[in-house]
Amino acid sequence: MYYTVLVGSQRYHGDEALTYSSEQPLKAGQLVRVPLGKLPVIGIVTGQTTKPRFATKPILQSWHNLVVPGTTLLLIRWLYSYYPAPLGSVVELFTPPVMPRVLDITPAVASLPKPDVQNLPKLTAQQRHAVQDIVESPDQSILLHGDTGTGKTRLYLELAAKQVGQGRSVIITTPEIGLTEPLLHAFSQVFGERVLVTHSGMTPAQRRQQWTLVATADTPIVLIGPRSALFYPVHDVGLIVVDEAHDAAYKQDQAPNYQATRIAAKLRELHKATLILGTATPLISDYYAFSTKNLPVIRLTDAAVESTAKIKQIVVDSRERDNFSRSAYLSNHLLDSIGAALARKEQSLLFLNRRGSARVVLCQACGWRALCPRCDTALTFHADTHNMRCHGCDFKDTVPGACPKCGAAEILFKSIGTKALETEIAKHFPGTNVARFDGDTHKSESLAARFQDLQSGDIDIVIGTQAIAKGFDLPKLSVVGVVQADSSLSIPDYTATERTYQLLSQVSGRIGRGHRNGTLIVQTHNPESPTIVQALQKNYTEFYEQETKERQSYRFPPFVHLMTVTCSRSTSKAAEAACIKARQILLTLPGIAIDGPTPRFIEKVNGKYAWHLIIRAKSRGRLTDAIKQLPAGCIPNLDPTDLL
Repeated sequence: MYYTVLVGSQRYHGDEALTYSSEQPLKAGQLVRVPLGKLPVIGIVTGQTTKPRFATKPILQSWHNLVVPGTTLLLIRWLYSYYPAPLGSVVELFTPPVMPRVLDITPAVASLPKPDVQNLPKLTAQQRHAVQDIVESPDQSILLHGDTGTGKTRLYLELAAKQVGQGRSVIITTPEIGLTEPLLHAFSQVFGERVLVTHSGMTPAQRRQQWTLVATADTPIVLIGPRSALFYPVHDVGLIVVDEAHDAAYKQDQAPNYQATRIAAKLRELHKATLILGTATPLISDYYAFSTKNLPVIRLTDAAVESTAKIKQIVVDSRERDNFSRSAYLSNHLLDSIGAALARKEQSLLFLNRRGSARVVLCQACGWRALCPRCDTALTFHADTHNMRCHGCDFKDTVPGACPKCGAAEILFKSIGTKALETEIAKHFPGTNVARFDGDTHKSESLAARFQDLQSGDIDIVIGTQAIAKGFDLPKLSVVGVVQADSSLSIPDYTATERTYQLLSQVSGRIGRGHRNGTLIVQTHNPESPTIVQALQKNYTEFYEQETKERQSYRFPPFVHLMTVTCSRSTSKAAEAACIKARQILLTLPGIAIDGPTPRFIEKVNGKYAWHLIIRAKSRGRLTDAIKQLPAGCIPNLDPTDLL
């Protein structure tokens, strides 16, 4: 017997399933191990076929009880055409990691009682109406635009319980590993052993076990995880929730460069499920799409917890140095508020979207700067390890005792990061329990690992980057300080204002959730910025109208479709030449406009120089057609989240 198999390996660059022989009968969707060249790889059977004219290799191994649903095969084909990439890379998304030759498959999720939401907090009137509108909506895609603290997770639980009660499964996605733990805690209270979880912090063996549990489940499950959860073999999905739907982490950086919300929308269509995009700060493109297509946008503005607690907002002008008489980085208002919170045994949170101790190491005498030799970007100083590190390629170097250019000993460290902030806090508030959460945090000290400490208030002062800005409900938190509110506004990209609005809205939403009075202190060099004012006032409507006018004027999404084409070479001149060649080919195609070539914002990464083209089209199909014409070595990225 002969079968066609979709091969899950980045080494396979063909565009069709391969044919293999088998002595055992196989089913469509069955997981198998097949030879690809001299190496065994995992594949998915698509069906039986006739004996080919060429010699075939035998299937090495099959697992009769590991069968992906038919919707998975359809999603693979759709993804391959919508985000063109090597077929092997696409299929690999749908296969489990590290399949051993001998696999002890854990028994499927057993038959369990129906979920019970009776012990959850009662729905508010606004939440009740939202649930009713979602259940009764003829449209199965809903944008849930709920301000921070309005109880979006409570709605997810209610809607998930309805689907599981009807015998259908649920997928909940989250952009950050740190947000997995609170979701897992909330859903486990209602769904118990039905809840399965996956994320990159788990070992390959743990993720394989979860994959097999999902594939063999004979009862409805609730799967919680990052964007990769959308590729798990969940049968009969009734509800898909993309939580924090605005987050850039839902965009895959490597081929295939998919946007997870698009995958979720297609999965909804295949399963005839309900899709919820939940966020306090919808993406401009998502809000525009829902509005123009007359799809439901459900607004939540009422706090989930009734309270008389008040929130005081203080905007500190960082240009007025009198506001910083006790610290160069922390204003007097912020230091006083943190001290008062400590006296009340309450938490404080400091947000700074920069890692490390200093972002710039330079010589005061001659202006020399410490740069990465592989990327030509500034090295970040890390005081705890006393070295300099490139956050692009992870190159490390020791801190020079004197300037390597002029020999002067006047080495300066400028532009603080979270590690320097941690040091500054320790100086002003010795003996307090301080926790820092950023990309340099060890796994044992991560948000997920210390979730209970955060919830209980054992941590006095929380410091971190954007990972701490969203999704958390901390009952003892009363002070939030934004150290440099306008840092992202200076990024030269059309999404800079949107990201600034999102971050400020999200981090300010950590207080004002009904637990206690709170103080929000925002330090900025530009207190009159419309984006900052709108974010603090939660005035999304005004921000959206202003932003859409700008984007329409300058031909940015959602008014056009975008694609970048990047060429990386060993020299800048060679990268530019490759881009020029690609541009000449693409100019022969109709319906597209091309900007560039220009160097990437960070031109040199890991020893390679990168130039790129920016391509616009009214029709997305024009861009997928253009990908097929690109020369080898030119990397496309459809629907990029930025142009950097």
